[in-house]
Amino acid sequence: MLQSFRLLSSACMTLAATLAIAAPALAADYPERPVNLIVGFPPGGGNDVLARLVASQLQADLGQPFVVENRPGAQGFIAFGAVKNAAPDGYTLLIGPSSGMTVNPAIYRELPYDAVKDFAPVSLIGEFPLVVTVHPTTPYQSLPELIEAARQAPGAIDYASAATSFQLATEMFAQQAGVEFNHIPYKGSAQAVTAVLGQQVPLTFADSAAVTAQIRDGSLRALAVTSRDRVSTLPDVPTVSEAGLPGFNIVLWSALFAPAGTPDDVIQTLQRSVAKAMKDPAMQERLASLGVIPVGSSSQALADTLSSQIEEYTQVAKTAKISVD
Repeated sequence: MLQSFRLLSSACMTLAATLAIAAPALAADYPERPVNLIVGFPPGGGNDVLARLVASQLQADLGQPFVVENRPGAQGFIAFGAVKNAAPDGYTLLIGPSSGMTVNPAIYRELPYDAVKDFAPVSLIGEFPLVVTVHPTTPYQSLPELIEAARQAPGAIDYASAATSFQLATEMFAQQAGVEFNHIPYKGSAQAVTAVLGQQVPLTFADSAAVTAQIRDGSLRALAVTSRDRVSTLPDVPTVSEAGLPGFNIVLWSALFAPAGTPDDVIQTLQRSVAKAMKDPAMQERLASLGVIPVGSSSQALADTLSSQIEEYTQVAKTAKISVD
C-alpha cells in the first residue's frame, strides 16, 4: 500500500513538472492560428482604418493572420457582445473605441456589457484629438473670446456634435470654463462640420481629421485642440490648456481588448506587439495623416484610463443631464 502511494505521488509530481514546463511553451507559441479583430463600425471609418493598420502590423510581427471583422450596429453592442462571449484564448479581440468603453457606461442607464469586468485591457492604440472649430465669420478670434462671449450670454451659442462622445467633450469644456452652450445634434462628423461650414451652427468640437483641410484653406477657424499637446497636423493651433483652461485634456481613443479571463502572457504578447507597431516611423506617419496620435500603452495604463474616465464622464453627464434609457 505504501509502495503504491509512493508510485502515485511520484507520477503526480512528474505530471506537474511536465505541465509546468509545457505551459510557457504553449504561451510562447501564441498565436498558432488566425486571430479575429472585431470592429463595431462599417468598413472605411476611422476605427476600421486603424484596425486594419494595426492588424497588418500584428500579422507581420506575430506571424499569423489578424483578420478584421466588421460587426456594425446597435451602438457597437453587437461587436462588444461578440468579444464578451468569445473564448478567452486571444483569438477574438476587440478594437474598443472610447465611445463604447467610457462614454456609454457614463450615459446609458443599462448596458448589455460591463466595460471593466467583461474585457481584459491590452493596449491603448491611438488618440483622436478634437479641435474647437468655428466659422471664420464669427467674432471669436481666440478661445478666450469664445469663453467670454458664452459667459455674457449663457446658452445663446449653439454647437454641433457628431455623437454623444463629442457632446460630452463639449460639455466637459463648458463645465470647466463655467459657461453654457446650446446642443444641436447631428448624425456624424461630416454633417456637423457641414453645418458649421454652412453657418447653420457657429461652433463644433470635431476630430482633427474631419476639419484639418478646411482649417488650412481658411474655410474654418481653429481656436484650440483638446489634447494635452499640440498636434503635428495643426502645429500653430494652441491647446485648450495653453489658451485658457490649464490642465484641460480630452481625446477620443481606440484600444485593443480581449475577453475577460484571457491569460496574462497572451495579453503581454499582444501588448508588446502593439507598442512595437506604434513606434514604427511609417506607422506613425500614416496615423498622423489620419489625425491620430500613436500611443501603445501598457495594459495597466489602459485599465487606469478606463476606470478614471468612466468616473469623470459619469459626473460630467450627470451635471449636463445627458442620459440614454
